[in-house]
Amino acid sequence: MHHFTANSTIREVVNDPAFRDFGHLLFPVDRNVPGSMTLKALTTSGIYIWYSDIRTEETVDVVNYLYQEAAIDRQIFYRYYSDKEIARNPEKADTGLFFFRGRKGAPFVVNNAGGGFMYVAAMHDSFPHALALSRMGYNAFAIIYRPETAYEDLARALVFIHDHADSLGVDANHYSLWGGSAGARMAAVLGNKAYLQQLTGRSNFPQADAIIMQYTGYDYVSRYDAPVYVCVGDRDGIAWWRTMQERLKSLSSLGIPTEFHVYPGLTHGFGLGNGTVAEGWIDDAVRFWEKQMKHK
Repeated sequence: MHHFTANSTIREVVNDPAFRDFGHLLFPVDRNVPGSMTLKALTTSGIYIWYSDIRTEETVDVVNYLYQEAAIDRQIFYRYYSDKEIARNPEKADTGLFFFRGRKGAPFVVNNAGGGFMYVAAMHDSFPHALALSRMGYNAFAIIYRPETAYEDLARALVFIHDHADSLGVDANHYSLWGGSAGARMAAVLGNKAYLQQLTGRSNFPQADAIIMQYTGYDYVSRYDAPVYVCVGDRDGIAWWRTMQERLKSLSSLGIPTEFHVYPGLTHGFGLGNGTVAEGWIDDAVRFWEKQMKHK
């Protein structure tokens, strides 16, 4: 039985004891989201600008999953900045990791939602992905970051997961970084071994097995980049599919494994793509990651 429905309000979710002091981070803190708004009204491109194929049932599924996990005393949210750091810089209070558990000891994923580095579109662009991956057995984190310090926050989150891998029950040596739009840029930058070590401040930090990127115009190429899977729509007016394809050709010429998919008729920000021609792309992406894990 579902605790929340499409007609539940944002206020009802945020104020539920299951979500303690972090319920507001389920929704974009940098967008005007009235507490009286229902989950159905929320799930539109009016709130999640630049996104398409936004589905109320996915939002309801995510909120109920997290509620049910909390109801059986599983921790669903972790802060990657300490209380002292937050006290010195209160803006860091609006960061953290929502944890969608898979098998104990399984590899982990960090899902990075986009939002044009203006807001974090997690409820469409990372939570549904994390939930789907957890149901496949992988440990999936969805990061809530500050748009103006996105790369710094992701680096800190990776350090937190690595340093707490045993208590979190994840394999610290095998992970992938996923992202859409601006979140894909985050994944690509932290998937580059040189940038990863620079941003984490650790010379021996393990590189991601694979980077899974959706709809972004990121075109930087380096021999330090990780293997990359890409999917995008051919009607995307923000991230041109040929830019993504050309980058992968350049990476392939360096001997870096790549996989590319372009879907006819899809625009920017299709998320999981359920009910579209892209439905099932997440299974392709997981197979790509698993192949890189074996090779690594």
